[in-house]
Amino acid sequence: MARLVAVAMPFGKYKGRAIADLPGHYLNWFARAGFPPGELGRLLALMHEIDHNGLKELLTPLRKAAPR
Repeated sequence: MARLVAVAMPFGKYKGRAIADLPGHYLNWFARAGFPPGELGRLLALMHEIDHNGLKELLTPLRKAAPR
């Protein structure tokens, strides 16, 4: 889960934004259209589940521990 706050979106409208900071509607779009292959797709799918289930507060300790 620490990768959600460390990995930035590599393309698109939200390029450069941490996966953990992507808006729910964007994650929902990926869920409908299909997640990309590899680690990025796995991270997006995980973030979608976290967002969809209202569990974003689980990322707070990880944000505090992440290097700036």
